[in-house]
Amino acid sequence: MLEAVGLFVLGLLLLALGGDSVVKGASGLAQRLGISPFAAGLVLVAFATSLPELAVNLQAVVRGQQALALGNAVGSNIVNFGLTLGVAALAAPLTVRWRALAPLLLVLLLGTVGTIGLGLDGALSRGEGLAMLAVFVAVVVFATVRTRHEKPEVQDAIAAFAQTQTHLGLNLVRLLIAAVLLHLGAYLIVGGHGLWSLHAPLPAAAGGFGSPNAAIIGAAMGLSPLLAGLLPVAIGTALPEAAAAVAAARRGQGEIVVGHVIGSSLFNLLFVLGGMAAWRTLPLPASFVRFELPAAAVFALMLYPMLRGDLRISRREGAVLVLALLAWIGLELAMLG
Repeated sequence: MLEAVGLFVLGLLLLALGGDSVVKGASGLAQRLGISPFAAGLVLVAFATSLPELAVNLQAVVRGQQALALGNAVGSNIVNFGLTLGVAALAAPLTVRWRALAPLLLVLLLGTVGTIGLGLDGALSRGEGLAMLAVFVAVVVFATVRTRHEKPEVQDAIAAFAQTQTHLGLNLVRLLIAAVLLHLGAYLIVGGHGLWSLHAPLPAAAGGFGSPNAAIIGAAMGLSPLLAGLLPVAIGTALPEAAAAVAAARRGQGEIVVGHVIGSSLFNLLFVLGGMAAWRTLPLPASFVRFELPAAAVFALMLYPMLRGDLRISRREGAVLVLALLAWIGLELAMLG
């Protein structure tokens, strides 16, 4: 058990380092290829923070642990709002000048409700998964077009997020390092042979990396694979993002924090779940459709009046989000009994 916890924590650290490296590498390479800092920054703000979760989910799917991947995808959305956004607002009130975020949040809410409807029959079909991917592409196009009409200071803040060195060799190395770190980090969390070796187990010298560490920790807590993805994995992978959000909040970058949360949640819902279903029909447990997905919708709904009102998320509203997250975790654990 202690070994599993140690490897799990090491995996989280590697994921955080890999996520940072891929953001810098992708940004520098994009600008090297002639993409504007604004366009690069928009994509990075919205979706780059989901790459660690994507690495974990890919590893889980390859390992045949769809339930863990499913839990992590939706659990990450709940934790995005309750932990990342809530803690950032507690650190410093968030002023949100990015007007396109309100309609994107509405898309997230409608998409979550739509996924509940699609999942009432117990599964997401391949056709439904492809439709979700198509909606995701439409969201990216809408966000790009709509944000080009934002105030100059908002566009400058987004462009500043992508500022980094554009040397070709440096950024190729960054992406290579990121790929290794994300893969190894996800491997240590999920465990097993996965992408590391599709045909043979790791040698004994690998130190027991073949054990499913997230499953071991979840089992010790009395959690199913689905709940292991919803709770320890989703919360663990969100911690580095929460720390970065606190730092951004203190710098007055409220729109960057909220953009991260909404963009990442759209990515998890439409791209990750949609991609899993498009690859292979995705079973959805009845409890997941009736409780976890509605919980994700409630968290998105809680934020909507904040963005439609004074465009400011106060410390009090941040506290409400954190308390709601704690209540959800408590209810999940209480339902185990």
